[in-house]
Amino acid sequence: MKNVRNALRSELKDLGKASDVLSHSLDKCSKIQVRADMSFEELESFEALTARFARLSDIVTKKILRYFDVIDLEDAGTVRDRINRSEKKELITSSEDMIEIRSLRNEIAHEYKPDTIYAMFERVLELAPVLLKNVELIILRSKKYLS
Repeated sequence: MKNVRNALRSELKDLGKASDVLSHSLDKCSKIQVRADMSFEELESFEALTARFARLSDIVTKKILRYFDVIDLEDAGTVRDRINRSEKKELITSSEDMIEIRSLRNEIAHEYKPDTIYAMFERVLELAPVLLKNVELIILRSKKYLS
């Protein structure tokens, strides 16, 4: 179990860094109006935002929450199971929000239509603060698991 806790400590450092990078992109993109005639520079900023959102979502759902399950001797189950257990453990604020974040992450990974990208940018702007709040909560609650 010591190795799992050490791995979790390392992943939490990466989580913090990824969170900082997403926060930077969110600050930058929050000042840009999403519109059809966005400049290439603005589009690049939003592409960075969506990529960082997707990456942070993956770190949370595929890595971090899994470590808590291992420490608690929980069965692996599905991502949805992991998310639901995490809400019960008060590691995240809402399983519904985290499932929506995960769903948006999947859309980001598989969306290629220009007409839907702008709606996706809007949704990332709405959900990135929720994801960042969950990261803060995970880091806070992890102290209990690492002591």
